[in-house]
Amino acid sequence: MSTDSSCRMDCCGGLYRGLYSCSWRHPSDRKKTESETEAEKKRRSTCCWSSVVAVVSLVTLCWMYICLITFNDREEVNWKCFTLWRQWVNWFMVVTITSAVVTSYCILLLFFALFQVALKEPIDLHCLHKILLFLGVLFVMLGVVGISHQWGNEWKTVLLSFQATAPFLQMGGVGALTLFSWLVIKSFHKARRAGSKVLILGVFAVLSIVLFLCPLFFDSPCLIERHQLPKKPDLIGHRGAPMLAPENTMMSFRRSVTCNVTAFETDVQISKDRVPFLMHDNGSEFLRRTTDVKKKFHEEHFNHSTDLTWEELQSLNAGDWFTKRDPFRSASELSVEEKEMSKNQTIPSLLQLLELAKQHNVKVLFDLYGYRHDNNDTADVVRVILESGIPPQLVLWLPNADREYVREAAPEFIQVYDKVSKMDESGGNHLNLKYSNLSAEEIRSLRHRNVTVNLWVVNEPWLFSLLWCSGASSVTTNSCHLLKDMSHPHWTLAPAKYRMIWISVDIVSFLIMFALFIFLRNGEDMQEETGPSPRDSNIPLLKTNPKNGLTMDHEEKKLITAAVPQ
Repeated sequence: MSTDSSCRMDCCGGLYRGLYSCSWRHPSDRKKTESETEAEKKRRSTCCWSSVVAVVSLVTLCWMYICLITFNDREEVNWKCFTLWRQWVNWFMVVTITSAVVTSYCILLLFFALFQVALKEPIDLHCLHKILLFLGVLFVMLGVVGISHQWGNEWKTVLLSFQATAPFLQMGGVGALTLFSWLVIKSFHKARRAGSKVLILGVFAVLSIVLFLCPLFFDSPCLIERHQLPKKPDLIGHRGAPMLAPENTMMSFRRSVTCNVTAFETDVQISKDRVPFLMHDNGSEFLRRTTDVKKKFHEEHFNHSTDLTWEELQSLNAGDWFTKRDPFRSASELSVEEKEMSKNQTIPSLLQLLELAKQHNVKVLFDLYGYRHDNNDTADVVRVILESGIPPQLVLWLPNADREYVREAAPEFIQVYDKVSKMDESGGNHLNLKYSNLSAEEIRSLRHRNVTVNLWVVNEPWLFSLLWCSGASSVTTNSCHLLKDMSHPHWTLAPAKYRMIWISVDIVSFLIMFALFIFLRNGEDMQEETGPSPRDSNIPLLKTNPKNGLTMDHEEKKLITAAVPQ
């Protein structure tokens, strides 16, 4: 090796060593003071902490995957936090950015360790990194506990995501296993004890077999012949088009019309003077999130829709919050005129929405919030719908309250159910469920029974693609402007073609690992014949004095040589 190449390797090794262990000098340049026992303990500790870095990197990478998958439900998480603390902060984005930083740090630390091993440099993790790794694990643990306690349904989303990502995760896992196999094989050849060799080889073999054969145990609806792909699901605007305009405003519903939605989805409440209007939040958070009610009625109690009259509700600004908080990070895409328009939105009545739906021949799917049986809310809503003149076939009735009354008063309304059992009992054929509550097999079975299946709330293209392959009839979405342009799912693959790719990747990986095993074994045999290099042994250079049998390190030899006259 040339002097320049050796110098560059020393510089690289010093850089990685400094970043990993905060020590910039090579151990061969330092005097060895520890005993053989202490050195062995240090080597074991180094190996242990290197394993910890690898495990923590994998854990944080898995957590980052969870954050990216649950991004579809970010507004649900933020709204839940708002109901708890009454302060709107994009907590999901804060957690995601923090997770990205933690994951990047752990992955870089792992790469530094691997580079040092490749350069045959010693690795000694600094205590500061150990503390930060502990904090990273603590952060992930708190995130897992938080999801399990407050948003347990998100684990269903994570499991569902594997139907869309498992084929690619498996191939990526095989690639990563092949890449790092040289380190495992090298450790196997260096191990002196038979027990250590068996342990290393056994664990690696089990992991390899699991990764190679795991496609046998998962199935994706997108592993399908192209001609068998179901029709693209229809789009239902969730409170209009809330990424393009303030939710539950007329501007939002008009924007959703441009997305070619087949239905408007909204939430209806009743004012103090019995006027049905559009608003989602109720209870303690009523009007606080999407209007300036705290400024207009700071002395009033407004914890329920019946606390304010329709005239008072119309006086509220229902759009200024949208550009200020920018909940979907989409306000920057609006033109100046659209931003000004959004700032001047008011709360619309149900009648206004029905007029718009009738004009564009769009269905209306709604739920009744803040329902009070004693006030006969259902009768007021049915009356307004019938008086609006909208064709009854465009009304999708979702509320469970007083459903029998609705059947008698408006028999042509389409009854929509939120449970399969209720639908079967009533003889209905329209279902509205959260996307994670039905499997692909269940969706296909319902479609074969001519049941219309609508799933909510679907915002991310990967999830829309998966439900498209599963056969969903329609989806309720916040991002109709993104999904309307999709002409096909993100990916579809014929099962036979995927099996060929999967088996080929496994065979190539096995052959590469076998070649590495032979190559590294031969290299180890050659090293045993020639003896270990000083840098590999991590022991300072020692010279034996032929006169007295004592040893001298490199620096002592230089001093003696300089003192002896030539």
